[in-house]
Amino acid sequence: MTISLERTDRIEMAEPGELTLDQLFELLEQMPVPEGYKVEIVEGTVYMTPQRDNHWDIIFDIATELRAHFGRKALVKSDVRIDFPGHKNGFCPDVAKLSDNAKKDNGRWRYQDVEFVAEVISKGTGMNDYGPKKEAYAAAEVAVYLIVDPYMGRCRVFTHPQDGEYKRDLTLAYGEPIDLTDTVLGMTIPTDEFPRD
Repeated sequence: MTISLERTDRIEMAEPGELTLDQLFELLEQMPVPEGYKVEIVEGTVYMTPQRDNHWDIIFDIATELRAHFGRKALVKSDVRIDFPGHKNGFCPDVAKLSDNAKKDNGRWRYQDVEFVAEVISKGTGMNDYGPKKEAYAAAEVAVYLIVDPYMGRCRVFTHPQDGEYKRDLTLAYGEPIDLTDTVLGMTIPTDEFPRD
Protein backbone atom coordinates (compact mmCIF):
# COMPACT_ATOMS: atom_id res chain seq x y z
CA MET A 1 0.00 0.00 0.00
CA THR A 2 1.22 3.53 -0.73
CA ILE A 3 0.01 6.90 0.45
CA SER A 4 -0.81 10.22 -1.12
CA LEU A 5 -1.19 13.52 0.69
CA GLU A 6 -4.04 15.85 -0.13
CA ARG A 7 -3.80 19.59 0.19
CA THR A 8 -5.73 19.38 3.50
CA ASP A 9 -2.88 17.31 5.02
CA ARG A 10 -5.24 14.32 5.17
CA ILE A 11 -3.57 11.04 4.21
CA GLU A 12 -5.43 9.00 1.61
CA MET A 13 -4.59 5.48 0.49
CA ALA A 14 -3.59 4.97 -3.15
CA GLU A 15 -3.35 1.85 -5.25
CA PRO A 16 -0.09 -0.12 -4.99
CA GLY A 17 2.54 0.65 -7.59
CA GLU A 18 1.28 4.14 -8.37
CA LEU A 19 4.08 6.12 -6.75
CA THR A 20 7.68 6.26 -7.87
CA LEU A 21 10.58 6.67 -5.46
CA ASP A 22 10.73 10.39 -6.30
CA GLN A 23 7.00 10.78 -5.64
CA LEU A 24 7.34 9.01 -2.29
CA PHE A 25 10.12 11.39 -1.24
CA GLU A 26 8.08 14.38 -2.42
CA LEU A 27 5.23 13.22 -0.17
CA LEU A 28 7.60 12.74 2.74
CA GLU A 29 8.86 16.30 2.32
CA GLN A 30 5.28 17.52 2.77
CA MET A 31 4.64 15.43 5.88
CA PRO A 32 5.36 16.63 9.40
CA VAL A 33 8.44 14.52 10.13
CA PRO A 34 9.53 15.12 13.74
CA GLU A 35 12.76 17.03 14.20
CA GLY A 36 15.72 14.74 14.84
CA TYR A 37 14.39 11.88 12.73
CA LYS A 38 16.06 10.39 9.67
CA VAL A 39 13.73 9.23 6.88
CA GLU A 40 14.66 6.79 4.14
CA ILE A 41 12.99 4.25 1.89
CA VAL A 42 14.16 0.63 1.95
CA GLU A 43 12.57 -1.71 -0.58
CA GLY A 44 9.59 0.62 -0.90
CA THR A 45 8.96 0.90 2.86
CA VAL A 46 9.39 4.23 4.64
CA TYR A 47 11.49 4.16 7.82
CA MET A 48 11.74 7.02 10.30
CA THR A 49 14.49 6.65 12.89
CA PRO A 50 15.33 8.98 15.78
CA GLN A 51 18.92 10.17 15.78
CA ARG A 52 20.51 9.67 19.17
CA ASP A 53 23.54 11.49 20.56
CA ASN A 54 25.76 8.38 20.48
CA HIS A 55 24.62 7.63 16.95
CA TRP A 56 25.63 11.11 15.79
CA ASP A 57 28.94 11.00 17.69
CA ILE A 58 29.97 7.83 15.82
CA ILE A 59 28.91 9.29 12.47
CA PHE A 60 30.88 12.45 13.20
CA ASP A 61 33.95 10.45 14.28
CA ILE A 62 33.93 8.46 11.03
CA ALA A 63 33.36 11.54 8.85
CA THR A 64 36.14 13.38 10.69
CA GLU A 65 38.58 10.50 10.08
CA LEU A 66 37.66 10.45 6.38
CA ARG A 67 38.14 14.22 6.06
CA ALA A 68 41.46 14.06 7.95
CA HIS A 69 42.72 11.38 5.56
CA PHE A 70 41.29 12.66 2.25
CA GLY A 71 41.17 16.41 2.90
CA ARG A 72 38.42 18.95 3.46
CA LYS A 73 37.22 18.81 -0.15
CA ALA A 74 36.62 15.06 -0.10
CA LEU A 75 33.09 14.08 -1.04
CA VAL A 76 31.95 12.81 2.35
CA LYS A 77 28.18 12.89 2.86
CA SER A 78 25.85 12.11 5.75
CA ASP A 79 22.10 11.46 5.52
CA VAL A 80 22.00 12.49 1.85
CA ARG A 81 19.66 10.53 -0.42
CA ILE A 82 21.34 8.16 -2.85
CA ASP A 83 19.24 5.72 -4.86
CA PHE A 84 20.67 2.20 -4.86
CA PRO A 85 19.86 -0.91 -6.92
CA GLY A 86 16.76 -2.85 -5.98
CA HIS A 87 13.08 -2.05 -5.62
CA LYS A 88 12.59 1.54 -4.43
CA ASN A 89 15.82 1.88 -2.46
CA GLY A 90 16.27 5.54 -1.56
CA PHE A 91 18.87 5.28 1.19
CA CYS A 92 20.35 8.09 3.26
CA PRO A 93 23.60 6.47 4.49
CA ASP A 94 24.91 7.62 7.84
CA VAL A 95 28.25 8.24 6.11
CA ALA A 96 29.10 7.86 2.42
CA LYS A 97 32.42 8.62 0.76
CA LEU A 98 32.25 9.19 -2.98
CA SER A 99 35.06 9.01 -5.51
CA ASP A 100 36.96 12.19 -6.35
CA ASN A 101 35.41 12.30 -9.84
CA ALA A 102 31.83 11.70 -8.64
CA LYS A 103 29.10 13.59 -10.41
CA LYS A 104 25.43 14.14 -9.85
CA ASP A 105 22.74 12.75 -12.12
CA ASN A 106 19.47 14.68 -12.12
CA GLY A 107 20.58 16.53 -8.98
CA ARG A 108 21.47 13.41 -6.97
CA TRP A 109 24.72 11.57 -6.31
CA ARG A 110 25.07 8.33 -8.26
CA TYR A 111 25.48 5.05 -6.41
CA GLN A 112 28.17 4.08 -8.95
CA ASP A 113 30.45 6.70 -7.38
CA VAL A 114 30.08 5.50 -3.77
CA GLU A 115 33.31 3.92 -2.45
CA PHE A 116 32.45 3.57 1.24
CA VAL A 117 29.32 3.46 3.37
CA ALA A 118 29.04 3.36 7.17
CA GLU A 119 25.75 2.65 8.92
CA VAL A 120 25.32 2.94 12.69
CA ILE A 121 22.78 0.45 14.01
CA SER A 122 19.48 1.70 15.40
CA LYS A 123 17.33 -0.74 17.33
CA GLY A 124 14.32 -0.44 15.03
CA THR A 125 16.14 -0.64 11.71
CA GLY A 126 19.22 -2.79 12.32
CA MET A 127 17.69 -5.57 10.24
CA ASN A 128 17.85 -3.27 7.21
CA ASP A 129 21.58 -2.65 7.69
CA TYR A 130 22.35 -6.38 7.74
CA GLY A 131 19.73 -7.34 5.15
CA PRO A 132 18.43 -5.26 2.24
CA LYS A 133 20.99 -2.48 2.59
CA LYS A 134 23.92 -4.89 2.62
CA GLU A 135 22.49 -6.58 -0.48
CA ALA A 136 21.99 -3.26 -2.27
CA TYR A 137 25.47 -1.99 -1.37
CA ALA A 138 27.01 -5.24 -2.64
CA ALA A 139 24.97 -5.05 -5.86
CA ALA A 140 26.15 -1.45 -6.27
CA GLU A 141 29.73 -2.68 -5.75
CA VAL A 142 30.39 -0.31 -2.84
CA ALA A 143 33.98 -1.33 -2.04
CA VAL A 144 33.70 -1.04 1.75
CA TYR A 145 30.57 -1.32 3.88
CA LEU A 146 30.98 -0.71 7.62
CA ILE A 147 28.29 -1.45 10.20
CA VAL A 148 28.86 -0.01 13.67
CA ASP A 149 26.79 -1.54 16.47
CA PRO A 150 26.88 0.60 19.64
CA TYR A 151 24.67 -1.91 21.50
CA MET A 152 27.10 -4.82 21.04
CA GLY A 153 30.25 -2.66 20.96
CA ARG A 154 31.46 -4.08 17.67
CA CYS A 155 31.93 -3.30 14.00
CA ARG A 156 31.43 -5.42 10.90
CA VAL A 157 33.40 -4.66 7.78
CA PHE A 158 32.27 -6.03 4.41
CA THR A 159 34.64 -5.81 1.44
CA HIS A 160 35.28 -7.29 -1.99
CA PRO A 161 31.81 -7.10 -3.54
CA GLN A 162 31.32 -9.58 -6.34
CA ASP A 163 28.22 -11.00 -8.03
CA GLY A 164 25.89 -9.12 -5.67
CA GLU A 165 27.47 -10.18 -2.39
CA TYR A 166 30.43 -9.32 -0.20
CA LYS A 167 33.16 -11.95 -0.25
CA ARG A 168 34.88 -10.79 2.97
CA ASP A 169 33.30 -10.14 6.35
CA LEU A 170 35.35 -9.09 9.38
CA THR A 171 34.02 -8.50 12.91
CA LEU A 172 35.96 -6.25 15.30
CA ALA A 173 35.33 -5.29 18.92
CA TYR A 174 35.34 -1.65 19.96
CA GLY A 175 38.91 -0.65 20.67
CA GLU A 176 40.32 -2.54 17.68
CA PRO A 177 41.24 -0.28 14.74
CA ILE A 178 39.40 -0.85 11.48
CA ASP A 179 42.27 -1.52 9.09
CA LEU A 180 41.19 -0.47 5.60
CA THR A 181 44.70 0.06 4.24
CA ASP A 182 44.22 -2.71 1.66
CA THR A 183 41.01 -1.12 0.31
CA VAL A 184 40.26 1.88 -1.87
CA LEU A 185 40.29 3.99 1.31
CA GLY A 186 43.89 3.14 2.27
CA MET A 187 43.39 4.17 5.89
CA THR A 188 42.62 2.98 9.41
CA ILE A 189 39.63 4.12 11.47
CA PRO A 190 40.07 4.02 15.26
CA THR A 191 37.13 2.72 17.33
CA ASP A 192 38.44 3.16 20.86
CA GLU A 193 36.35 6.30 21.43
CA PHE A 194 33.11 5.08 19.82
CA PRO A 195 30.37 5.41 22.46
CA ARG A 196 28.13 2.51 23.51
CA ASP A 197 24.39 2.42 24.05
